[in-house]
Amino acid sequence: MIEYQNIVTTSVARQIADNLRAAIVEGRIKADERLPTEDELARRYGVSRPTIREALKRLAAQNLVRSRRGPTGGNFVVRPDAGELAETFSGAAMLMVSMGALDHDEIATARLELQGMCCRLAAANRTDDHLARMAAEIAIARDPATTDAEFCAADVRFHRAIVEATGNGLIGLVMHAVVEAMTPITNMVIFRVRNRTEIADRHQALLDAIAKRDAARAVAVLTDLMTYVRDQYGEAIKRRAATEGSQS
Repeated sequence: MIEYQNIVTTSVARQIADNLRAAIVEGRIKADERLPTEDELARRYGVSRPTIREALKRLAAQNLVRSRRGPTGGNFVVRPDAGELAETFSGAAMLMVSMGALDHDEIATARLELQGMCCRLAAANRTDDHLARMAAEIAIARDPATTDAEFCAADVRFHRAIVEATGNGLIGLVMHAVVEAMTPITNMVIFRVRNRTEIADRHQALLDAIAKRDAARAVAVLTDLMTYVRDQYGEAIKRRAATEGSQS
């Protein structure tokens, strides 16, 4: 049940939205359940319909409710979609990086720790399909005809296959921001200085360790890969600074 509380402070619409959001998050309102009508909500909260509409707009912006027209329409609780949640998470992470809220050392540390966990679980839970997908991405990375953009995409798919090999949906959701957002950002910086063969060789060593279910070896290879990427990132930043200095 929702506890319909009378709101007496100034942020009326926001408080109503927060109250309804809490009911949704706590499961007191179920996915696909229709909310009371605007008139009913206005009566229960003791506010006007425009205030209720503003509260519902706030919930819609958070992808928590969706309106539906027609005789059976109304405002319904959105059923969670893992893909949409992952994209939202990834977008937020990219925004934080672009605004300088995260630096590369933080990103590199997070990738190492989180992907290390994934390597350990992947070594235990991987299937032949996961291994085949990793091998296919390595082949693309080694192809001289592969463009830088295609190389980056193959890099993302390789690490995504490791995450999926963990067999853990929650880890997959959390790692979406790390793999789908952080990996391309790093590649955008280091693509002029990196050696693609060096990266492909490390990916192959990582695949071999996971195939043998050798978790310790997989983490060691990942550590070497992240160290290489961190070093190349530093080199790219130095070159950029030197170029900008010569042009000033």
